Amino acid sequence: MESKRPLLILGGPTAAGKTKLSILLAKAVGGEIISADSMQVYRHMDIGSAKIRPEEMEGVPHHLIDILEPGEAFNVVIFQELCKEAMTGIYERGHIPILTGGTGFYIQAVLYDIDFTENDSDTSYRRELEAEAQKDGGREKLYAMLKEVDEKAALAIHPNNVKRVIRALEFERQTHSPISLHNEIQREKKSPYAYCYFVLTDKREKLYEKIDKRVDRMLEEGLLGEVEALRAGGCTRDMVSMQGLGYKELFAYLEGEITLEEAVYRIKRDTRHFAKRQLTWLKREKDVVWYDKSAFQYDEDAILKDMVKRTAILLEKEED
Repeated sequence: MESKRPLLILGGPTAAGKTKLSILLAKAVGGEIISADSMQVYRHMDIGSAKIRPEEMEGVPHHLIDILEPGEAFNVVIFQELCKEAMTGIYERGHIPILTGGTGFYIQAVLYDIDFTENDSDTSYRRELEAEAQKDGGREKLYAMLKEVDEKAALAIHPNNVKRVIRALEFERQTHSPISLHNEIQREKKSPYAYCYFVLTDKREKLYEKIDKRVDRMLEEGLLGEVEALRAGGCTRDMVSMQGLGYKELFAYLEGEITLEEAVYRIKRDTRHFAKRQLTWLKREKDVVWYDKSAFQYDEDAILKDMVKRTAILLEKEED
């Protein structure tokens, strides 16, 4: 039987400390990092996406960072395709891909090689839904429609993620079957990889405290100026890139809809909610190894040592 190729995953909620640990893990096992983040793919969006700086990479190759302009579309299908390309190169160099980030659906798409094949011959319904989304109250109406036909999908998709809401409605119309059922079937697939799925987390109050401090630091580093420059450069609020946390709220401030104080409050609140959703998603995943930093007394070396040990066992199994 042909052995499966190894894949390491380091997931977890925002502000858990994945970036630093991913570097240490890559250096310890001969890995290259692939970013599973929907915002770090965009150039000129460094502060708000908490993008790793070149000097912080410590010589470890990183992929899927700074590859698109903010006006370009990005979604899970594009991510899956680009990730597979990056993985091919990593394997050819004799290294191990380490998929790192907080976008659980992106990780799942690669881990289980989810099939996103769809019938695109008739796009009239999609165009109809897209037009509806542009109207006042249109987004809320589409989300209510989704709750009616596929409540499970509605619970898994944020109301602001219009593209995914539309995709779910379109899938149900095309197949007369809920997309949540399709996703469950895809999740039951065996992974084509020999993998370890590590999840780094912390006590919720610690995470929330770190999130608030991170937002304050981003503002000190010039997040508002970053958003002003993007807006001056032609970015508009309906772009996928501008739906990111920190960007949409400051856009609303710059357009006079809310005060700066309110924008900052919303960024912190919505980032905390995002972390909570990430944890909910991860708790549903199979075969995950959890690393609660508090249970390890915040000993990063101990966490790394255990990850390296599990990786060695994984590689030995595949060689047998």
